[in-house]
Amino acid sequence: MLKLLITRNLPDRVVAKAREMFDLTYRDSPDVMSREEMIQSLQDYDLVLPTLGDLYSADVFEAAGVPRCKLLANFGVGYNHIDVAAAEKAGVRVTNTPGAVTDATADTALTLMLMTCRRAGEGERMLRKGEWNGWHPVQMLGLHMSGKTLGVVGMGRIGQAIAKRAHFGFDMQIKYVNRSRKDVLFPAEQVPTLTDLAGQVDVLVVAVPGGGATHHLINADVFNAMQRHALFVNIARGDVVDEAALITALQNKKIAGAGLDVYEFEPNVPQALIDMENVTLLPHLGTAALEVREDMGMMAVDNLMAFATDQVLPNAV
Repeated sequence: MLKLLITRNLPDRVVAKAREMFDLTYRDSPDVMSREEMIQSLQDYDLVLPTLGDLYSADVFEAAGVPRCKLLANFGVGYNHIDVAAAEKAGVRVTNTPGAVTDATADTALTLMLMTCRRAGEGERMLRKGEWNGWHPVQMLGLHMSGKTLGVVGMGRIGQAIAKRAHFGFDMQIKYVNRSRKDVLFPAEQVPTLTDLAGQVDVLVVAVPGGGATHHLINADVFNAMQRHALFVNIARGDVVDEAALITALQNKKIAGAGLDVYEFEPNVPQALIDMENVTLLPHLGTAALEVREDMGMMAVDNLMAFATDQVLPNAV
């Protein structure tokens, strides 16, 4: 029986399924692994199921020597915490869990869009502090989202799911940037450049994968191109955004507000963002629903089982 390490605490049903198939070591902890633990995981186990924050960098693979581990079955669609090139060089396959996260992440994007447009977080804080003195006609006026223009950066599964909800649910016009044109079941205009898109929309949402190719994709040029009433939303990866440039744009009122579920140096959130009332901040809730996390875990275990039975990996990176 192959030895498997699950690096973080997962839903019980996922752990039970893994235990049926493998000689399981379960690291039942929310904390990311240390560098030493990751090196040892590659040396001591046939298979590892890691997740976001478990930083399998090139130097970890180098320090592990010739690894016993042959598969990192990542829990999550994003895998920029794994140096895939270094893994491949070491003879370690990598899989992820696409599809399972699409709808939940899109729902979180819409949550942030609505909360930021309608100043919901600011309003709740006012009420909880006992500072609400009753309704009046010009209190906390926000942006009416229905009928506005949404810009989507990255029209993959998640980007399309966000756009679909925005168009059919809120009658929003959809514009997007993507490497290729997408055939979708709703009107959507592809815009040639990111800065062009930024200047044409009321809400700009980012839905691209993380990694070197998208690091700081959203920078000062993008924020400077946005309209002053426009809002920015990120449910992708934190380092897709130049956080310092975002803070500057908000402080200088280049944009009207932002809604964030991810952060460049997560879990550290700049105090400047925390102090701004026009910023909605969520603690990386993108897929935080039990059934979604179970689906992700089951998909990761399916990848492990396929490897163990010499079948094609369903979700090879």
